Amino acid sequence: HIIHWHEAGSDATADHFSWDILALAGSDQTDNPNYKAQNSGDAFGSPDGLVFDNNGILWVQTDVSSSTINQKAYQGMGNNQMLAVDPADGHFKRFLTGPNRSEITGIAFTPDNRTMFINIQHPGETDSGTTAPDEVLALSSWPDGPAAGRPRAATVVIQRLDGGVIGS
Repeated sequence: HIIHWHEAGSDATADHFSWDILALAGSDQTDNPNYKAQNSGDAFGSPDGLVFDNNGILWVQTDVSSSTINQKAYQGMGNNQMLAVDPADGHFKRFLTGPNRSEITGIAFTPDNRTMFINIQHPGETDSGTTAPDEVLALSSWPDGPAAGRPRAATVVIQRLDGGVIGS
C-alpha cells in the first residue's frame, strides 16, 4: 500500500499526524478482496521506491519477489515496473516494465527533469537467488541478449525523443 502522512502543522518534527491511503496495491484479476487492487489505473504490487519529481509527479517502483511474481496475490501483474502517479487524482500509469525476474530501483533526475536514471537489479533471479553456471540464461538474457552471457544489472538513462520534460 501507499500511505500519505500529514504531519501536524506541516511540521516533520510534530509528534502526531493524520493519514490517508493513496493506494491499496493488488491484482485486478483476483476475486479475493484482500488481494484486489483499489487504485485508479494500472495494477501493481509491492511498491518499494517512491520519489516525487520537480513537477509533483510521484514515481513508484515495485519489488515483487521473484518467487511470487505472477502468482496468487500478484497474478496478472507481469514483471516489476515503474508507475507515474498524479497525486491530484491518484491515477497510476505504468511508465516502464522491467526485464524478467528483475527489480526496478534507484531513481534520479537531472534538475530540469529531462533525463531520468533508473537501475535494473538482479535480472534473471531464480526463486532461490542462485543460478547454476550452465543455466545462466534460463530466466533472462538482459541486457545483451543470449550471445553475451549472464544477465547483468544496469543503470538505464531515459530521455524523451523530443528532449522534453519526462512525465509531461
